[in-house]
Amino acid sequence: MSARDERLGAYRAKRDPERTPEPFEEATDADNTDAEPDPPRFVVQEHHARRLHWDLRLEHDGVLASWAVPRGIPPHPAENHLAVRTEDHPLEYLDFSGEIPAGEYGAGTMKIWDRGTYEPHKFRDDEVIVTLHGERVEGRYVLFRTRADDWMIHRMDLPQDPDYEPLPEHLEPMRARVGDLPGDEPAWAFEIKWDGIRALAYASGGRVRLETRTGRDVTERYPELRRLARALGSREVVLDGEIVAFDRAGRPDFGLLQRRMHLGSESAVRRRARDTPVALMVFDALHLDGRSLLDLPYTERRERLEALALEGESWRTPAYHTGDGAALLEASRAQGLEGIVAKRLDSRYDPGRRSGAWLKIKNVHRQEVVVGGWLPGQGARRGRLGALLAGVYESVEDEGGGEPRLHYVGRVGTGFNEAELARLADLLAPLHRETSPFGIGRPPKGSIFCEPQLVAEVGFSEWTRTGTLRAPRYLGLRDDKYPREVVAEPVSAGAAPAGADEA
Repeated sequence: MSARDERLGAYRAKRDPERTPEPFEEATDADNTDAEPDPPRFVVQEHHARRLHWDLRLEHDGVLASWAVPRGIPPHPAENHLAVRTEDHPLEYLDFSGEIPAGEYGAGTMKIWDRGTYEPHKFRDDEVIVTLHGERVEGRYVLFRTRADDWMIHRMDLPQDPDYEPLPEHLEPMRARVGDLPGDEPAWAFEIKWDGIRALAYASGGRVRLETRTGRDVTERYPELRRLARALGSREVVLDGEIVAFDRAGRPDFGLLQRRMHLGSESAVRRRARDTPVALMVFDALHLDGRSLLDLPYTERRERLEALALEGESWRTPAYHTGDGAALLEASRAQGLEGIVAKRLDSRYDPGRRSGAWLKIKNVHRQEVVVGGWLPGQGARRGRLGALLAGVYESVEDEGGGEPRLHYVGRVGTGFNEAELARLADLLAPLHRETSPFGIGRPPKGSIFCEPQLVAEVGFSEWTRTGTLRAPRYLGLRDDKYPREVVAEPVSAGAAPAGADEA
């Protein structure tokens, strides 16, 4: 048996030529004496197997030395990626793409992501240094073994593009002010306001990470959204959107989403993912393939987003409408939706800023509140939580430069089911404190106070003249908001009071 056939023995042992379309050669009695092309060739294949990864193959000694790279070829020296040494492949694999049948080794779709030639600078059993010249990849790389078949791949030089920017690790979402329909509607885009949890999706190398506005990583909480990484493939992108659960009528339902927001075990997450699926409604792109999009106007960011064609089982890119916001607002009201968001067509994306370039126009009265304590239950609720004590912080304008005070705005005693009452009691118990956190207003006698760390959302009928909420109804907790950011929001003109049937 030739040395080449010996090197391909592992490859042939794992494959049946009758069952897979992959290249397969019979063993020969002598080495292949054909001279390798100068320079040698390489291929990178995008492999949609059980886990999405990329296969790097370098022509060497009559075979293709191969590595599986789970996160793809690193585009910048700031990133090191794992590369797992796999069996050598035949040279014919340089041109292979296709479907490896289910049940076979490496089952899934394989397509050529890049190919070209390379310059070998070092090729040892534990270290390989090459300069790749491909259509997508152009640069000097080192592969070095760390242990057994585990290697690392590192880019040694800077990308040729001087404007390349690595994917940011953390951005804060831009926020909207509550307002009314703008007068110059042709200068604005109008979107549906989704009643869910704001999240940024960081996608790179076939992986996606989901962060809430507070920087909390919630990727494990929504496993169905991880499949977005496969749809994006090798694209590096930061997306802005809303995680939403839909009711049977197809309307966003924040109450349903509560079932997914506070789960502690992996088994509970899997179970809830089956009976209460969520979707990521993507409405902005902030970074794409080495380019920050923050300074681009809204219209250009949307063009980049729509070119990604993100329409899948658990993610969508909802349409927007230029001008005629009144018609969209009326349509949203007729469908029982929370409202719309208006965004100036020429506006840049300002991370973390509440900008007048984005406006929330609501159909119903909703308000985030900080939980500052609770009242014990009476009657049927004796021995349990009776009502939450709600507060909002003074706005920046009201603070006068001092520490913001928590303003008591009323008690919230409706909207709970038995399970939520028990969960809230468990959350509030360790937050107990002896003194009131409220700097303005006087909670009722018999109140039990807590550290102001929990944020809830309530529906209500109106603000009273004394600055309290009339008929507030509990809608759920939010862990995507900082308590200190919770201030009284103005009510949009024409917004309807939150009725007893509101979800």
